[in-house]
Amino acid sequence: MLVAIALASLVPVRAAATDFAKYHTYDELSVALKAAVAAHPNLARIASIGRTREDRDIWAVELASLAGKPVDRRPALLIAANFEGDHVIGSELSLYTIDYLLNAYPTDADVKQRLDHSVIYVVPRVNPDGAEHMFAPVKALRRTNTTPADADNDARTDEDGPEDLNNDGFITVMRVKDPKGPYMVSPENPRLMKRADPAKGESGGWALYPEGIDNDGDGFINEDGPGGVDPNRNFLHQYPYFGADAGRYMASEPETRALLDYVLKHRNIAAILTFGESDNLISAAGRAGTAAGINLTDFAESSNAGARRVGMMPDFGGGAGRGGGTTPAAGATTAAGDEGAPAGRGAQTPSAAGRGTPAPTAGGRGPGIQAATTVNAGDTEYLNTIATKYRELTGLRSTGFTRMPAGAFYEYGYYQYGVPSFSTPGWGLPEAARPAGSAAGAPEGEAAVRPAATPAAAPTASAGAPAQRGAGRGTGRGPGRGVATGAAPGAAPAAVPEGIDLRLLQWMDSEKIDGFVNWTPFKHPTLGDVEIGGFKPYSTVNPPADKIADLGAGHAKFVVHLTSLFSRIAVAKFEVKALGGGIYHLKAEIENTGYLPTALAHGVVARAVKPVMVQLGVPPEAIITGSEKTNSVSTLAGSGTRLAYEWVIKGKPGSSVTVKVVSQKSGSDEATLKLP
Repeated sequence: MLVAIALASLVPVRAAATDFAKYHTYDELSVALKAAVAAHPNLARIASIGRTREDRDIWAVELASLAGKPVDRRPALLIAANFEGDHVIGSELSLYTIDYLLNAYPTDADVKQRLDHSVIYVVPRVNPDGAEHMFAPVKALRRTNTTPADADNDARTDEDGPEDLNNDGFITVMRVKDPKGPYMVSPENPRLMKRADPAKGESGGWALYPEGIDNDGDGFINEDGPGGVDPNRNFLHQYPYFGADAGRYMASEPETRALLDYVLKHRNIAAILTFGESDNLISAAGRAGTAAGINLTDFAESSNAGARRVGMMPDFGGGAGRGGGTTPAAGATTAAGDEGAPAGRGAQTPSAAGRGTPAPTAGGRGPGIQAATTVNAGDTEYLNTIATKYRELTGLRSTGFTRMPAGAFYEYGYYQYGVPSFSTPGWGLPEAARPAGSAAGAPEGEAAVRPAATPAAAPTASAGAPAQRGAGRGTGRGPGRGVATGAAPGAAPAAVPEGIDLRLLQWMDSEKIDGFVNWTPFKHPTLGDVEIGGFKPYSTVNPPADKIADLGAGHAKFVVHLTSLFSRIAVAKFEVKALGGGIYHLKAEIENTGYLPTALAHGVVARAVKPVMVQLGVPPEAIITGSEKTNSVSTLAGSGTRLAYEWVIKGKPGSSVTVKVVSQKSGSDEATLKLP
């Protein structure tokens, strides 16, 4: 149930200028949102669409002029941000966009047109509980909410979190000399580490771990910290079953359910823009981009891959393992118990031994049914064009840290909800030089130098070990790419693809950003002599606060542009010709004057968007021949595309006849004429 904030008694006042040179806590964000709405009561409304486990409101702001058509009959853009708790820049870009639109409305004709004829819904912080950890005295990078989770499958929750051993206020990484360690100091920068390549004559000698101690005595460090579930791993498309941070089942979290309820109630949403840690705008030209992780944290997190084996038992069949559908090799194990049993969740059942039941195909839609995981060819040009304009307006050409989507909301928006749906981290690093031999025409930035990856694909399990749960760990510090396999303690961790560590560190140095803790010695109670250092939490995911305003300006312009592309349905022509004897020939032409079609090709395939309805306002028995009284068309292309309908009817001279057209995502229109 929506809990509206009562504003009727508030006297309209101009909101105090929001400080866009800082990141806002939940309380500060709430104050800023309410002040903006109170200052513009005819343009903005605010409501709570749900509450979190820590009893914080999930705010939604509605931006639209109250004059004109009812708001719920106008095409809408949904902006949603800060699904991952650490990605607070998304909240700031959302807040900036709200401020920009409200203050520009009186003088900017484009903004006025958008808010007079469309509506923009903004959910600036989907995961307020997770985001609040950015402002804690000790900062440990965390994407998840505060739902207790048994990350190491030992029937206990949250019992082995991090410790700030060197008391610097940051949870970073420990490196320790170990003759069996697979890592070496990077020759490109001694502050970084790389995996040694024996084929190049390189030898390791170092192991890496998250900063902390083994609180539960299971041989792993920080493998089961506080929380939780990452809301952007908890939605209904390519949900990573049994994946770390994905939750016990899809839409299990109050944050996820609140947003789903909201979008299902607002079927006029015609496009979605999310600020998150996946990208299909900057470097991917409308497609799901590749992952670009941080190796220091990836290496440290891979030390805990074997923790997933606790409480597991051999899988003697061809069952789907814990990697979201990957079949483990012979001798692999699967989890026992409620959460771990492959058949326990009921949607991706492994092939039943002895029952002849075929295994489901990729995507879990059942035998013989393939889930859509790539953009429909009929939609590609639209998405590419929008992505190109995004890069032009924001100036962004290359991403920084990004993850592959798996259970992400923006993919739900396209594949299940059926509308153009985009995700961007909202900022990026300077472009990397294109290496020799890279594919001509490849997108620039990280996606240009990395091979394409299949979204949500689980890593291949090594013999004797199940696939790692694949989407980052409970602390939220993992890469979200399933890079580590569940090797037994002491086994060499799986290879991690090259990260952006060097680019990131060079950028920080050039911008004089204090985002790295230099390695310092420490006497660890069990590991002995270690060094503690690495990237500061949040510095790899969020730009410095003094860059918020510039980034916000570009994204606000993109929002204005994106809302200009909506399909716009209209009765372009409605005419009558008397045939004599009370018989009339009617002709109507329906036009889509917008850029986008009334439904994307995939929206039609998925049956997620209602067909356009064209209806003549006469009794059915009055129609002699021609079109039906009520007609439907699955989609109508934009840019002035028209459809013609004709009827021959019986009528009374002087009576009025109306034709109307209704589109779920484009609004409605009607025209009336009098019979001569």
